[in-house]
Amino acid sequence: MQSQRISINAKDGGKFGAYLSLPPTGKGPGIVLIQEIFGVNQHIREVADQYASDGFVVLAPDVFWRQEPGVDIAYDDAGFKKGFALMQGMDFPKAVQDLCSATEALKARPEVSGKVASLGFCMGGMLSYLVGSTPGAVDASICYYGGGIHTALDRAPQVKVPMLMHFAEKDGFIPLEAVSQIKAAFESNHNVEIHTYPNVDHGFNCWGRPMYQQKAAALARGRSLEFLSRTISA
Repeated sequence: MQSQRISINAKDGGKFGAYLSLPPTGKGPGIVLIQEIFGVNQHIREVADQYASDGFVVLAPDVFWRQEPGVDIAYDDAGFKKGFALMQGMDFPKAVQDLCSATEALKARPEVSGKVASLGFCMGGMLSYLVGSTPGAVDASICYYGGGIHTALDRAPQVKVPMLMHFAEKDGFIPLEAVSQIKAAFESNHNVEIHTYPNVDHGFNCWGRPMYQQKAAALARGRSLEFLSRTISA
């Protein structure tokens, strides 16, 4: 994949970085890839390259730039503590504003031919939900085990774009009761698909973590690609 670092202008001043990965053809629909609490680390860059290999123009913005630019931390106890602290200290409305700026920057790029979706993991899954419920921000959203979505269901009526959610049955951070609340809130919205994966834990898509589960990751990725082909591909 052809990849590069780019800079994006924030709406309230300043600039933040992002990792851009281009597909082999050089053009395609766009994906704003939203990080976990571990930053735009090697795994997120590899996921960006993975989706780029499927023909998408993928942009992974630095969500923590207002606190500490260029966060790239490991999947260990120290990394978890640091990432969790950064998430707790993050201004979520400003993060959504920054992601909307990233989406606009992606849409403006000549390599993007088609629509743009958001796709996030963990904290990024929650942010993908918030972006997807922001009018006019993106054309579709994918949320992998988005922690806290059940606390923001007042935004459910604002979800007008197609949305796909993936949850883990044995998620230590997102109880099944919370998933049930989310399903109930979107029961009448046929543009929202929700899947729960049995016998897997939070973070099952990340091959850099011990909870990685190949079968669930492959199934969820297949569903995500099918969803993207229906919603943003020309």
